Amino acid sequence: MYGAGDVRVEGRLDPKIVQPTDAVVRTLAACVCGSDLWPYASMPATETGRPMGHEFLGIIEETGADVTGLKSGDLVVAPFTYSDNTCDYCAKGLHISCRNGGRYGFDGVDGGQGEAVRVPYADGTLVKLPVAADSALLPSLLALSDVMTTGHHGAVTAGVGRGDAVLVVGDGAVGLCAVIAAKRLGAERIVLAGRHAARTALGREFGATDVVADRGEEGIARIRELTGGVDKVIEAVGTRQALDTALGAGRDGGTMSRLGVPQYEQGPIGPAEFMRNITLTGGASPARAYIEQLLPDVLGGTIAPGRVFDQTFALDQAPDAYRAMADRQVLKALIRP
Repeated sequence: MYGAGDVRVEGRLDPKIVQPTDAVVRTLAACVCGSDLWPYASMPATETGRPMGHEFLGIIEETGADVTGLKSGDLVVAPFTYSDNTCDYCAKGLHISCRNGGRYGFDGVDGGQGEAVRVPYADGTLVKLPVAADSALLPSLLALSDVMTTGHHGAVTAGVGRGDAVLVVGDGAVGLCAVIAAKRLGAERIVLAGRHAARTALGREFGATDVVADRGEEGIARIRELTGGVDKVIEAVGTRQALDTALGAGRDGGTMSRLGVPQYEQGPIGPAEFMRNITLTGGASPARAYIEQLLPDVLGGTIAPGRVFDQTFALDQAPDAYRAMADRQVLKALIRP
């Protein structure tokens, strides 16, 4: 990405092993993330460009000398950040804060939207998948890289449990996966706040019991009319309006988990919110901590988050994939190198 609206496909040198803990993964499937659309809308123009993509799966092509748990030919999925899986943060399940971890596309590490990726700390990062490279489950397994584990993070941090009423704000891929996660954890009523009919219809198939298309004060009033207010809220957009909806529709003493990357610096945390005893939680998902928890349900067909991928693009069509998602013509674009 060279700047707002400027995505290009370029030839790059094949990645090589740099550190003995590295692996080179030949990509089979990648995708465009909703968070990629924020720089697509606002990134200042650059001369060199930034490698894009942080969700991918593929076949290990080569491993460094210190990699012991993986080998060439293994099919693996990569969580959206790399981590050593041994530091104190990783031990607590907070891999997003790994002391040696990092992000794809930065500090000389490849982006996931390409033909191959050098993955640092391969043993700690990559998860081997017990299926064939042509498995029909690949889209749902790819979803474990980010959107499904992020939706699950929202449900977990919101404390969703059996019999709960839950509000999910946002009908993007993460919001829809949060519906899956809330249903999986036993929520009895799931209200999905979204206004795109095709997406909310999929949300109903995933487990949403109610859909509210109204926004702002009207949306808050409608949610409260339906539920009387909910104790568990998952905000999966990242705008101030979505935050206000989450706070307005939630009940006093409730828990609100933020999943959408915030596009604001200040929020309502003054005396009115203080008096309501609201718990504000969430954040960037430690995807590596959740993949193995969710993997059996994907393999068994209990959940199918891969359904959020509604169009496939070849790698050389990546600019079209960004444009289609930014224009709301596509929910989530799958990219096949």
